[in-house]
Amino acid sequence: MRGVFGSMKLRKGLVFIAIISLLALALVGCGSKETAGDGKKLVVGTDAAFPPFEYLDKGKIVGFDVDFLEAVMKEAGIDYELRNIGWDPLFAALQSKEIDLAISGITINDVRKQTYDFSHPYFESTHMILFKEGVDVKGAQDIVDMKIGVQNGTTGQSAVEKLIGVNHPNIAKYENNVVAIMALKNGDVEVVVTDNTVVNEYIKNNPDDNLIGVSDTETFEAEYYGLMFPKGSEHQEKISAAIKTVIENGTYAEIYEKWFGTTPDIDALLNAK
Repeated sequence: MRGVFGSMKLRKGLVFIAIISLLALALVGCGSKETAGDGKKLVVGTDAAFPPFEYLDKGKIVGFDVDFLEAVMKEAGIDYELRNIGWDPLFAALQSKEIDLAISGITINDVRKQTYDFSHPYFESTHMILFKEGVDVKGAQDIVDMKIGVQNGTTGQSAVEKLIGVNHPNIAKYENNVVAIMALKNGDVEVVVTDNTVVNEYIKNNPDDNLIGVSDTETFEAEYYGLMFPKGSEHQEKISAAIKTVIENGTYAEIYEKWFGTTPDIDALLNAK
């Protein structure tokens, strides 16, 4: 009887060791993706009112930024969730570290760099003027005496303020570009100044609105978008490296062509700072 019990104990011991080994392997597998320090997914904030970069389609956040973010996080091996929290709350949430990073067509500039860290640039942009057919606008100087709609807190607002003055009464500030363009259609403003891609996509998708877009590259300089982080973020370097890889390996061009139907300037992006 002692020998039987000894064999049973041995078998039970081997089974226990096997179970522990399997659990250890499972834990190693689960840990293959980077998460926040508390074990949760990284939280990425956005303002899903900036088509074609991010917008809501049947309640789901879609757009160029969404596809690009997915490719970058996959390359970096980082697990994440994307939350639609609005434009102004985006900045406050980063400062309070309620979110780990943000993506929403956010222009990298010196003012923002004082408060936030940015990834390597991933998109080149400039501003355009949007207006109704029949309005005589050939460039920025033609709109200095007009009522101008902008999205509040954006570089579009800054560009217009540089043109006609900070807090000028002719500047109408709106929560997002969707509302600004609606104000243009309703006659509340005469023009809207916003990102070139937003203007071009709106005109393409809404031909019956009879709106026209005009560029002025001498007045509106080229800008670059980046992912935005709280100061000192431990994730910025790894995500920047993943962005460069996604741009270099052709994934970025595929996503860009899907959303914009053209080929991006890869060299300009890789050399941007």
